[in-house]
Amino acid sequence: MRVISGPRARLVVLLAGAALAMGGCTRLRGHQGYVLDPDLVNSVQTGVDNRSSVARVLGQPTFTSQFGQGEWYYVSRDTRYFAYNRPRPVGETVLRIRFDDKGVVRGIERTGLEQVAKITPFRKITPTLGRQRSFFKDLFGNIGAVGAPIGGGPQQGGGRNGP
Repeated sequence: MRVISGPRARLVVLLAGAALAMGGCTRLRGHQGYVLDPDLVNSVQTGVDNRSSVARVLGQPTFTSQFGQGEWYYVSRDTRYFAYNRPRPVGETVLRIRFDDKGVVRGIERTGLEQVAKITPFRKITPTLGRQRSFFKDLFGNIGAVGAPIGGGPQQGGGRNGP
């Protein structure tokens, strides 16, 4: 059996390491939520279908309106990302089906990624009014406070042995 050594072995190890590292750079695709079938969505008709027929055709919605059963939402999202990175949305479809009081479909709307708002937190902290506390004050600030009276002084009456 022959063992590879010298510059040739280094080249083989280097190429194997590079191939392994490049495997982590593969772009991945992800899908979250409802899988939209255009034929099924187009089969739902305004003024003809009702809640039960929509549920039979499209299935249960991703979520319903908060107040009553006036609207059903089907949400679908496609993402792309590299390994160990945060997924970036590349496509999103929200199918909104509105019902009238009798449960008949009165409107179907589709929206996409253009309706998604990007929110950037302010310095990744929540500004509050009042005192500023550090991590260590939060961690050690309650030592000795358990069972101590409010205000730090002696208790003023109202207890079992008090007046």
